[in-house]
Amino acid sequence: MLSWLNLNERVFKHFNYLLMIQLLPIFFLSSWLIYEINPELFKKQMIYYVVALIAFLISVVMPWRLILWWLMPVLYGFNILLLIAVDMFGKTILGAQRWLEIPGTGMTIQPSEFIKVSVIMALAYIIRKNPPPKEGYGIKMFIIFAAIILLPFVLIAKEPDLGTAMVLLIVGFGILFVIGIKKQIWIWLSAMILLSAPLMYTYGLKAYQKQRIHDAISHPSYHVKQALIAIGSGGITGKSKEDSTQTQMKFLPISSSDFIFAYLGERLGFLGMATVIFLYILLILHLFYIGIQPFTDYLTKVFAIGLSWLFFVYMGVNVYMIIGLAPVVGIPLPMFSHGGTSFIIFAILFGILQNLIAFQSYLGYNSDAKISMVR
Repeated sequence: MLSWLNLNERVFKHFNYLLMIQLLPIFFLSSWLIYEINPELFKKQMIYYVVALIAFLISVVMPWRLILWWLMPVLYGFNILLLIAVDMFGKTILGAQRWLEIPGTGMTIQPSEFIKVSVIMALAYIIRKNPPPKEGYGIKMFIIFAAIILLPFVLIAKEPDLGTAMVLLIVGFGILFVIGIKKQIWIWLSAMILLSAPLMYTYGLKAYQKQRIHDAISHPSYHVKQALIAIGSGGITGKSKEDSTQTQMKFLPISSSDFIFAYLGERLGFLGMATVIFLYILLILHLFYIGIQPFTDYLTKVFAIGLSWLFFVYMGVNVYMIIGLAPVVGIPLPMFSHGGTSFIIFAILFGILQNLIAFQSYLGYNSDAKISMVR
C-alpha cells in the first residue's frame, strides 16, 4: 500500500494547475474592490482566504474514493438534520430564519450552503454505483435522484431562502440533464411545471417574493436603481475611486457582497465587467470540458459538471439581478463577493475535484468497496 506521502505526491503530480490559475485574477479583482470599499472587510476576507485554503488542502488529500461509501450518507443526513434544526430554533436575521448560532461563540452558520456539497456528493456516489444506460436513466432512478434534491430544496425554501433553494434545484437537475435522463421524463416534467406554475405563484410564494418578481418585470427596486446608476456612471472604462460616488457615499446597498458587480461597473466600467464575465465563462467551460470527456469517471464527471453549473447559475443570477432582469435574491457573485461560508464551500468542492482527477486512473485507490479499505 502506498504511503500517505506518496499518495499526496500523486495528487500534486496530476494536479490541474490551470483550473487554479484561472481563479487568481478573480481573487485579485475581488480583494482590490473590497479593500477600496472597506479595509476592515478586506481583513476579514483575508481570513476567509486562509480558512478556505486550509479547507481546500484538506479536501485535496482526503481519500474520497475510499471513504465516500460511508461518508456520503453521514454528511447528507447530518445536513438534513441541520436544516430541520434551522426550522425549529434557527436564528432570524433581516426577517429570514436561515442561521444556526454556535453556542458560546456568537458565530452563526448557514446550513443551506453546506448542503450543496452533500447533494453533489450523493448524486456522484449513486451515479458511480449505477452508471446511466445508453438511453438515459428511467423513472425509477429519476425518482431517487429527485428525492435527494427535493428534500433539502423544500427545507431551504421554507426558511425562506428561495434563491439558494432554486440554485440547488437547478444544479441538481442540471447534473442529471448532462449525465442522461430519458427525454420522455423531461417532457413530462416540463409540462407539469408549466401547468402548475400559476398555482405555485399564487399559493407558493410569499408577498415579498411576488413583489420582487413584479419589480424585475416592471419597476426596478431601490437596490437595482442604485446599481444601474453606478454601472451607467462607470461608462466604458470606469472612474476613479474618489469619483465613484454611488459606492463611496453609500447610495449603493450591499456594495461589497451581493452588489459588488455594480461597484465593479462603476470603478472599471463596461470593460471591467466584460473581463470578469469572460473569466467566469472560461472557468465554466473548463469545468464542463473536464466533465464531458469520455475517459472521465462518473465521480469526477458529477463534481466537474456540478461546479460548472454552480458557477453558471450564481454568476448568471447575480448579474441579471443587478441589471434588473431577474428578481433580487441573496445570491453572491461566486468567489468574488465578500463572504466566508460560500467561498469555503467552493474551496472544498475544488479540493474534492482535484483529488478525484488525480486518482481516477489509479485502481488501487479507486474503489468504494469496504473490502478495499481492509486490504
